[in-house]
Amino acid sequence: MRAMVLESPGSVLRQVELPLPKYGADEILLRVNACGVCRTDLHILEGELSEPRLPLIPGHEIVGTVIAKGERVERFRIGQRLGVPWLGHTCGHCRYCMSGHENLCDEARFTGYTLNGGYAEYAVADQHYCFAVPDGYTDAEAAPLLCAGLIGYRALVAAGDAQTIGIYGFGAAAHIIAQVARWQGRKVFAFTKPGDLAGQRFAGQLGAAWTGDSTAAPPEEMDAAILFAPVGALIPQALRHTAKGGTVVCAGIHMSDVPGFPYSILWGERTVRSIANLTRRDGEEFLDIAPRAGVRTEVETFRLEQANEALARLRDGRIRGAAVLVMG
Repeated sequence: MRAMVLESPGSVLRQVELPLPKYGADEILLRVNACGVCRTDLHILEGELSEPRLPLIPGHEIVGTVIAKGERVERFRIGQRLGVPWLGHTCGHCRYCMSGHENLCDEARFTGYTLNGGYAEYAVADQHYCFAVPDGYTDAEAAPLLCAGLIGYRALVAAGDAQTIGIYGFGAAAHIIAQVARWQGRKVFAFTKPGDLAGQRFAGQLGAAWTGDSTAAPPEEMDAAILFAPVGALIPQALRHTAKGGTVVCAGIHMSDVPGFPYSILWGERTVRSIANLTRRDGEEFLDIAPRAGVRTEVETFRLEQANEALARLRDGRIRGAAVLVMG
């Protein structure tokens, strides 16, 4: 099979020919149809996430077709279309796994980071960490649901019953979860990086009640803010515009350092919290909600061998919606 491989942090991906991966009793061999290109992939390539399996096939928004399966696989059938997310394995018996917080398992393994991922023509996944993909989405349209959608959904749940929500960083996750928030009857304020007028127009087309850059003040206080942009300085910025009792949710896996800020903008029982990974329950809930909410993903597609180009365009903020690799 063809695969795009990271050999060392800071390097570009190299296209190589590899044998088809072997699969175990609880594993599924998938022919990869599409794989989303996520900002987390950039954090891995650039060494900001420091413990990747090397050499590594990145990619954790996989949509593929089951072509073979281990003898204990009963959940899925040959020919079925599945999605494979970031969370690829947990121990199943620690205090986190036993309490419904498997996303915090110390022995967790992650697709496209500590497990080989979907920047390849074939991939292997544990049956327990795969999802049936809802009908109504093409392979490319479904791929961003597997991380941008799932992490966005977990962040939205963490915002509680907030009726006015600010979203900082209007990329793949934001463009999905803004649609869910609007379907739920919430008001969305969209913040983009300064000068990104195209991003602001895009957010407006998706129903944002107000758009502006990340340095601007919204027209009214927000009940909650969700930060998808990995910029620590946005935490105090968001706090200044969040009402008492509100929550600022940091949804990225990596963020630049947070500057000092006065206690007065946190006081009033405001909360700052992070989102770490996802649970299988998140996946089941979100993939049920997405088609009912009418979520449509906007994608720009690239061939497998164009992975480095897709990553470069994502790094430069030149992707509208989500970037997706599609296999020929």
